[in-house]
Amino acid sequence: MSVKVSVIIPVYNAGSHLRECIESLMKQTLGECEFIFVNDGSTDDSRAIIEEHLPLDPRIRFINQENEGVSIARNAGLKAAGGQYIGFVDADDTVEPDMFEVLYNGAIQWGCDAVISDFASSAGSHRIVTSFPLPRNVKLDREYIRGQLLPEFIKSDVLNSVWNKLYKAEVVKGNRVAFPAKVSLGEDGTFNVLFFSGADSAVYIDYCGYHYKETAGSATRNIAEKDYFARAVQVYEARLPQIYTGLLDGKKIAELKSEKLINTVMSIIHLYFEPSREMGLRQRYKYIRDMIGSRTVREALPIYLENHFSNSDRYRRMLLGMIRRKVVPGLYLATAYSRMRNR
Repeated sequence: MSVKVSVIIPVYNAGSHLRECIESLMKQTLGECEFIFVNDGSTDDSRAIIEEHLPLDPRIRFINQENEGVSIARNAGLKAAGGQYIGFVDADDTVEPDMFEVLYNGAIQWGCDAVISDFASSAGSHRIVTSFPLPRNVKLDREYIRGQLLPEFIKSDVLNSVWNKLYKAEVVKGNRVAFPAKVSLGEDGTFNVLFFSGADSAVYIDYCGYHYKETAGSATRNIAEKDYFARAVQVYEARLPQIYTGLLDGKKIAELKSEKLINTVMSIIHLYFEPSREMGLRQRYKYIRDMIGSRTVREALPIYLENHFSNSDRYRRMLLGMIRRKVVPGLYLATAYSRMRNR
């Protein structure tokens, strides 16, 4: 069988959701798929669940390794992938039955190196569809990727996810695109920057087939184990790939990096001031105080204020003012009021 799409699924202690994920993949209408499950040293029943499903679908492949993190697990999947295109699924998420058929057909129809789609996220009973500031159903050429898409990765995390995209394997392997090792947050963004730096075309289709579940303890929510601000600082201070030097001048890069950092800081304030069993309020309060007083935030904030303060809504202007004056109690009260208003 000629494999059209290789789907890579890193697995670590995902037993409570893994069956649902596997079964959603087994329902895929695209027959010429392979589903590469990489068990990253799980200590629960994840390995047994994968092995239980192996005889049920010849498209399922299994790699077992010691625990080395999601990036190394995905890279192991990349080395094993034999498809024309590569996709990713997280082990606690699900996909619609036609997900990879739709994305693959989009890639062939438009003759593109990458396909981007919407995704749905759920936390409890709330469901939100995430879309992107890109033209739909139009072939995005090399000039657009360089001028619009690549700068977007500097200023925002909105496009970072890999599981709502399909990537041409020839571009991935030809440019040695991989996930950064030993990085617990932001590895998707790095992969995307490296891939799109070498891509000639992409298309953003009008489709939503991926269902992201925001689960307790997930990488996006575990404030006790994940130092979100430290990772944001790493991204802010990191040297950009060589391609950016020919696209943007130093002033523009500083503006985009400041925009991303300060928007991340405001997201972290909301996250850490939500009620949490993982970390006491005093510890979370100190985290926010140290964050907004840090050298990095004090450096980026004036640049952000100059470019975005006047265009921000009233609530964001209030938060920005309190960050500038380091008023942590005010931030706590403002975010509590915001949560109450949004219930």
